[in-house]
Parts: sequence; structure tokens; C-alpha cells
Amino acid sequence: MDDILEILSNDSRISPEEISKLTGKSVEEIKKAIKKYEKNGIIVKYKTIINHDLARDAGSFVRALIEVSVSPQKDVGFEYIAERIYSFPEVTSCYLVSGTYDLLVVVEGENIQTVSNFISSKLSPMENVRSTATHFLLKKYKEDGQILKNTSSGKRLNISY
Repeated sequence: MDDILEILSNDSRISPEEISKLTGKSVEEIKKAIKKYEKNGIIVKYKTIINHDLARDAGSFVRALIEVSVSPQKDVGFEYIAERIYSFPEVTSCYLVSGTYDLLVVVEGENIQTVSNFISSKLSPMENVRSTATHFLLKKYKEDGQILKNTSSGKRLNISY
């Protein structure tokens, strides 16, 4: 990966002046490269990683990974069904994957019932969706390369007999 892109992927708030010092390139060269990356769609968006466990009530936010098996359509393959799925506002990510299922879909909702309703009323009944398997995320330890601060002591209760 280009050194400018690698630096930005670790800290999108770093200034062109700081990147210049790290790479030995001129500030103008850095600014020109960044503008080109943005124009060509290489840099799609600048993102902040939020530890949702610390930012809000743990009970007010649910994320699920959904394995989806689909029947690809003639002449469009998986593209058509993937586009229909990722168009739903509940879907935050959608990936074509290898293995026993075809798509991995990340869904967010206010609670388990909201996510379950999305699956049962919108996703599962879709034409060409053969099956789904849902995995609710219970705790995040690391996201996008960043270790998230633990919100609990992690101590287990003593068990006595």
C-alpha cells in the first residue's frame, strides 16, 4: 500500500504537514495525492471508530452478522441480490464471501427484536434468499485494528457448591 494511504488508514486526522515529515515528501505533493485518491474513489470516506459500549447503553444497540445463502441470477450473479440487501437502512455492511454461504451481512438495530423483525419480514422472504443464519455480537474487543477499552472488569462470579 502507498505510504500516504497507510498513514491515513491509521489516523485520518493527521495533517498533510505531519505526513510530509513522516514520508519526506513535500506538503503540496501530499495534498495533491490525497485529492487524487479522493477523486478516484480510493479514499471513500474518513471514519471515526466509536466504542459503542462506552458511548451508549449496551441494551440500546444491537449488531448482528447474518450469513445469507442466495441463488444467483442469470447474467447478474450475486450483484442484484446483494444490491437489494445492502439498500436497506438496517444493513451497515455486505460482503460476498467464499464458503458455505454467499453473503455476510452486518445489521444494526435498537434491540434484538428490531433485528429479528428485519430478518423475518424483509431479508428472509426476499426472492433468491435460500437461508440465513444470524449471529448476534455480544462484545467487541477490537474493531478496524483498534483495541477497544474494556467497559467491565471481566471478573466472573465465584461458583460454590
